[in-house]
Amino acid sequence: MAITAKELAEMCGVSRMTVHRALTDTGRINPQTKELIQAKAKECGYRPDLLARGLVKGQTFYIGVVVLDVNNRYFSQMLSAISTEARKRGYFVNITLHEENKEMEKEQLERLVDYHVDGIILSSVNQGKAYRDFLRSLDTPIVTIGNKISDGIPFVSIKEKEAAGEAAETILKKGYKKIVFVCPPLEQTEGNTYVHRQRLEGFTEAVERWKHTGNKTVESLVIGVREGFVDRAFEELQISEKRTAFFCSGDVFALDIMKYMTGKGKRAGADYGIVGFDGIDILDYVTPRLYTIYNPVEPVAKEAVKLLFRLMNGEAAGDETVILDCKMMAGDTL
Repeated sequence: MAITAKELAEMCGVSRMTVHRALTDTGRINPQTKELIQAKAKECGYRPDLLARGLVKGQTFYIGVVVLDVNNRYFSQMLSAISTEARKRGYFVNITLHEENKEMEKEQLERLVDYHVDGIILSSVNQGKAYRDFLRSLDTPIVTIGNKISDGIPFVSIKEKEAAGEAAETILKKGYKKIVFVCPPLEQTEGNTYVHRQRLEGFTEAVERWKHTGNKTVESLVIGVREGFVDRAFEELQISEKRTAFFCSGDVFALDIMKYMTGKGKRAGADYGIVGFDGIDILDYVTPRLYTIYNPVEPVAKEAVKLLFRLMNGEAAGDETVILDCKMMAGDTL
């Protein structure tokens, strides 16, 4: 028969609060005491009574997560990290998808609130102050990641603009005279494309800085369409007499171009240069190794969960922002 939290506390000679901190990885606790409690809990088969705890505290021990798509490697890595961090704190995760549909996103949020989740992590396709007010009206702690909705909403992201600028400068320093920014999501006229527009700004400003240093012959352009972007990329390579490189706003776009170019007899790193963004895990199995910007998806997820729990516990401000660094990952495609 499983033991109770009270019995576990008595076995370890500590309070029930100390047991809670040790098993949910929250609050301050002596590392040795934490290790002792966790070992004893495992040995005795301790399982928390979540229903009883929820009734007492008015909690469900569920958090909701609303994202675009689980097939996207970036989001699948993020969801895995969020789930791991939530589980450490004794929570389960309810995952829903908005599929880039603004109204569906609102419906999913309202449904999660109806299910009384204790908090929500959101990667939004909506934006603006009106939507910020809608989120506030839900009266549920919410942390946004990736796409910024508006000031005044808790937000976790990376230095998108700075990272894109670094990528463009890296390409130019390698001697490429034509640089093409490939960003299919820019095609969207509605919805939240904050992440990709930040990357576009970083790219544009870096190229302009480079030109102002005397490199006025550098040519730059943007491919911002979903349909046929790989064909456009190949055409730009074919018509150019200049050494050409592509900077893609996501690794998946870079991989699509590399696959298409290979079919046309063109090899990345030899016939053209290419850089991605995100550093998704499947790059470990791609040859040649893609030059990319490592987007710290697991740290972002951990910070989002940490901030959400601080909000849920009343320990964080409603407009707190966390911005993480990212870095270039060298490859063989430049």
